Amino acid sequence: MIELEGVGRSYRVGDVRVTALEGVDLVVEPGEFIVVLGPSGSGKTTLLNLIGALDSPTEGRLRIAGRDLTGASRKELFRFRRETVSFIFQTFNLFPALSALENVEFGADAAGRERPRAVAVEMLERVGLADRLLHFPHELSGGEQQRVAIARALATGNPILLADEPTGELDFRTGVAILELLHEQTHVSGTTVIVVTHNREIARVAHRVVELSSGRVVSDDVPAGGPADIATLHW
Repeated sequence: MIELEGVGRSYRVGDVRVTALEGVDLVVEPGEFIVVLGPSGSGKTTLLNLIGALDSPTEGRLRIAGRDLTGASRKELFRFRRETVSFIFQTFNLFPALSALENVEFGADAAGRERPRAVAVEMLERVGLADRLLHFPHELSGGEQQRVAIARALATGNPILLADEPTGELDFRTGVAILELLHEQTHVSGTTVIVVTHNREIARVAHRVVELSSGRVVSDDVPAGGPADIATLHW
């Protein structure tokens, strides 16, 4: 489903060249639940943005869902994002003038889902917001906004789900419920899920943990003892 060969991403800030990722090799199979682990500044979000075609590598080869994205046009990348990947952004990226229901419906409609409003209602119910459908983002707490963002991503039904710190604004109980929902996608619909986090406890439930440090992959393996049951998590 996802294949990176020698992928790197660097930026120029004035006269200084900053390397965010360097020489990343990564293969992710369909239906895997992967956790990308590392501290702030390790390249986690950059990696997610490259896989999701929000950014382009400055070196290496990137192939996602059978498509070679290296050198793809803006039009090709836009179509790829609409049809292939769903995002749960750390900053939510909700439309402030739309209700929770309309935000999620927008995601379902943009992905071409049938009966997008019904899909939106179902997903908001699944993240525990059945009583907040008509509330606007400014009327919701940070945790509730994050759950709307998660519902919107799930509503697209796309085969790859990319989540940047999806439990960051959630209390423990709600965070565990969301992890269960994300994990469920790999079993029910075969969705490939990649979760970026600095929380090592969340990494325990992954099929594989990819650890980054200073823009490089320093470890890629199953969790110690194998994937843990989500019910055993604590933080």
